[in-house]
Amino acid sequence: MRKRINRLADGLRPLKQMSHPTDLIKQFTPNWFTMNMGTGILSLMLAAFPYKIAGLHLVAESLWIINIALFAVFSVLFIGRFAFYFESAKKLLGHPVQSMFLGAIPMGLITIVNGILLFAGKGATQIALNLWYFDAFISIVVGLLVPFYMFTNHKHSIEDMTAIWLLPIVPAEVAAASAGFLAPHVAPAVGRYVIILGYALWAFSVPLAFGILVILFLRLAWHKLPHRDMAVSTWLTLGPIGTGSLGLLLLGNDAPALFAGTKLEIYAKTAYGFGPIGGLILWGLGFWWLITAVLMTLRYMQEDLPFNMGWWGFTFPLGVYTSATIELFRITGIAPFKVFGAVFVIMLAFFWTVVTSRTLHGMWHGYLFKAPCLSAETGLPDGNAECID
Repeated sequence: MRKRINRLADGLRPLKQMSHPTDLIKQFTPNWFTMNMGTGILSLMLAAFPYKIAGLHLVAESLWIINIALFAVFSVLFIGRFAFYFESAKKLLGHPVQSMFLGAIPMGLITIVNGILLFAGKGATQIALNLWYFDAFISIVVGLLVPFYMFTNHKHSIEDMTAIWLLPIVPAEVAAASAGFLAPHVAPAVGRYVIILGYALWAFSVPLAFGILVILFLRLAWHKLPHRDMAVSTWLTLGPIGTGSLGLLLLGNDAPALFAGTKLEIYAKTAYGFGPIGGLILWGLGFWWLITAVLMTLRYMQEDLPFNMGWWGFTFPLGVYTSATIELFRITGIAPFKVFGAVFVIMLAFFWTVVTSRTLHGMWHGYLFKAPCLSAETGLPDGNAECID
């Protein structure tokens, strides 16, 4: 009995060390928002599951509500860190890895925005629109600010480069895909501007993201697989490809109805025709990266694959690729996309369950509550850069 009590005390000790609210605030980093990305995309994909299953929509809505609560808590902690520990918090931008996770904030928020349209009803459309504008603004700021720091302050090399470089670039195209989801729900005059902004955001992100993918391919050929602590980063490649495909599909599908009778009607019809073509081309490219990510993960599993918050990379990229797959089925009616979509949703749910359980374990034992400009998940040795005083 005494041994059990001692083991319980040992398990609680790390949590007690982080029990003071100021410790949680001081140690909080934006990579926690990847939990919003993963939870949010699962809720959306369960709602979009291509086969009817009783009760699935309720599960999806419940996850969406949980995701809102998580985002609210994380936002308070993140703002609190800058409010109470500004000198240490501002070092975040200077770190070559942790700064990339600022992109997780708008991508986590956009899952809530899309969920409003699915679960909250027409009365909340204006809230979704306002939050979308805010999300698009944050995406642009992150997409400019972090690369600027990469060019002026960070130390990078091809050998150390991973797909994590995509994180600050991709939020704009995620907002672009959301624009295609949002536009039909608002007034046509507003919807036209949302579509135009959506295409601009798509162009703001996708070409840069694909440039990074080219560099990543070269880096993998030259320097082989990244360190095992960054093993899951390979799945991030599905993010820009999936949202790039989804953006073309949704924006092109909305355009004809919204621009009917305007000077841009002819271009809207072109966008409508190009959407499935471009979306399918990108989907095919994504399939190559998906199989490659699976093979790399199997290779890593031959070693000891340590858990870190980077494991949330299993979820959101696969989720947006799944969304593009289901949308391809909806638009084209090609049956294999329905099957692929269902399989991918099941994979996503499995990954989310595993990563959530490991994350809750890490939260309970306290070892995930640290500002890891130096953690194992960065793939950098201790001493490269400090995040806290």
